[in-house]
Amino acid sequence: MIYKLSIPEYPLTLRTDDDNRQKVFDPLRRCWVALTPEEWVRQQMFHYLTEHLEYPASRMTHEHSIVFNGLKKRCDGVVFASNGTPQVIMEYKAPTIHITQKVFDQIAIYNMQLHVPYLLISNGMQHFFCQIDFEQKKYVFARDILPYTLL
Repeated sequence: MIYKLSIPEYPLTLRTDDDNRQKVFDPLRRCWVALTPEEWVRQQMFHYLTEHLEYPASRMTHEHSIVFNGLKKRCDGVVFASNGTPQVIMEYKAPTIHITQKVFDQIAIYNMQLHVPYLLISNGMQHFFCQIDFEQKKYVFARDILPYTLL
């Protein structure tokens, strides 16, 4: 399952299990995970962020757990500053999933807990990177995904 995305394609470590299911090695979680369309986007975006935009892998997590209103939720990814505070929440969708207001609502719920200044939403084809203006209570969209040095 390989999708052509709007970012460069990076080589991933893949294998097929005995039950004929494809898996990909996630370097952040340090384990093999099912290769779903969303996971393809997550892994390709991880390489794009670390190799092209200089996001330090040591300051990133995948499947970051939070608790919101007593319910366990998981952000697809979080980027942290050097002092350990969350800076970016990442939400990934499969390339066939349209980015809608519902997706923005989902990531906004995560941000009620983490209070990050930046959000990144991508389906691999479209990417939305925005800064939160907490005073005006609105998103300020950037033209491109900001490099780590500009966060």
